[in-house]
Amino acid sequence: MSLDPERTVFIILSFEGPDLYSQAGGLGVRVKGLSRALAELGYQAYLYFCGDPDLPWEEDHEAGRLHYRRWCQWISARHRGGVYDGEEGKIRDWNSSLPSSLVDNVIAPAVDAGKYVVVMGEEWHTSWSMDLISDILYRRGLRDRVVMLWNANNTFGFHRIDWAQLTVATTLTTVSRYMKFKMWEDGHNPVVIPNGIPRSSIRDADPESVAELRAAAAADHFCFKIGRFDPDKRWLMAISAAAFIKRRGKRVRLLVRGGREPHGAEVITHAQHQGLTVLHAATPPDPAGLSALMRDNPDADVINLTSFVPDALVGAVYAACDAVLANSGHEPFGLVGLEVMAAGGLAVTGSTGEDYAEAYRNALVLETDDPIELVTDLNLLKDRPKLAASMRRRGRTTARDYIWEKVIQQLLLRIEFAAALQAVTLPEDGPAAGRPARPRASRPNPRTGFARG
Repeated sequence: MSLDPERTVFIILSFEGPDLYSQAGGLGVRVKGLSRALAELGYQAYLYFCGDPDLPWEEDHEAGRLHYRRWCQWISARHRGGVYDGEEGKIRDWNSSLPSSLVDNVIAPAVDAGKYVVVMGEEWHTSWSMDLISDILYRRGLRDRVVMLWNANNTFGFHRIDWAQLTVATTLTTVSRYMKFKMWEDGHNPVVIPNGIPRSSIRDADPESVAELRAAAAADHFCFKIGRFDPDKRWLMAISAAAFIKRRGKRVRLLVRGGREPHGAEVITHAQHQGLTVLHAATPPDPAGLSALMRDNPDADVINLTSFVPDALVGAVYAACDAVLANSGHEPFGLVGLEVMAAGGLAVTGSTGEDYAEAYRNALVLETDDPIELVTDLNLLKDRPKLAASMRRRGRTTARDYIWEKVIQQLLLRIEFAAALQAVTLPEDGPAAGRPARPRASRPNPRTGFARG
């Protein structure tokens, strides 16, 4: 058997993707990083996603090895609010048009060329299309050439999934032990393959920019929190901790960047009721602009950034802050905490899906939702600067273990296991060659165990 890049084609299906229109959370970051890393390793990688309606429907990158395919654009053109605007119509269009197109234009030609195909579906939106693709492959006698994985990044939409069909069509995977236990509760036993980060994210921010940000904050406690305005992210806990610090006579600066979710209004109202001064401001383009914003508004305890934060600015803020509050109560993986470590920052995480976080070794890990626990840990950083510096160094070491190249090595080994489960014929060693047409295979019925079709 062989997983040589010259003979292996990866296909990733995900509603979210690399376009700004297509990003609503960690899933878009995941598939962007995974698909690009696969292409950089020499694999042909296709990423199908609900893309920006104003961009080309097909676009190639990485010397022609990475192929973006933007789906549902005609619906997105009428729903400009982002990837999940017009969600139900996109699901119907995805299921009706994508499976046959994918098989005709990518999978069948790859199999005819003697290549090995891996299809990876992400999240509940793709669950039906994975089953439909599998059916088409069975009918065309191609199912024993294609490994199919379906990955759960969260528990969203689990109630809508036809699990009996999905577990016949695919091998289930997920991103953390916490998610594995969540799926066990529903009778499923997925394989854990963690998320990754780009190698390029492990870098030091410009030291002058970092020093300028810290000086401009002029605070005893300078913190940052970024993510969806979702109660699971424990925004109210973070706000209450900041207010507690202020009431004790300490200067606090909390930068926040949420989304468009309704919970955001509750978060801001809570901050005001707690006596915190809130400033709403468009995100400056660079660290110098953010430093100027803080200097010009010395009385602002909470600065709510209302627009997209560029990656370069995020990295500088991660490094400059005393702590980045990734303090979720339910976090399937916790990609932000890992990104903070990569940038040389200090992450405060919850204790659910953040398998990489070790309390007081490479991160602060909260066990409760009590703001006093967070305040205590933030005070610890000030009282024990050597421990804080040690956690930052060890966090950077941890991040190196999660670069996509290393995660993909785990993925490749798991694919071999999935191939055995699905009775997929892996390519023979030696040059790739065309394969003769095969007779139609019959698919077992998940409810009876007998062949159908």
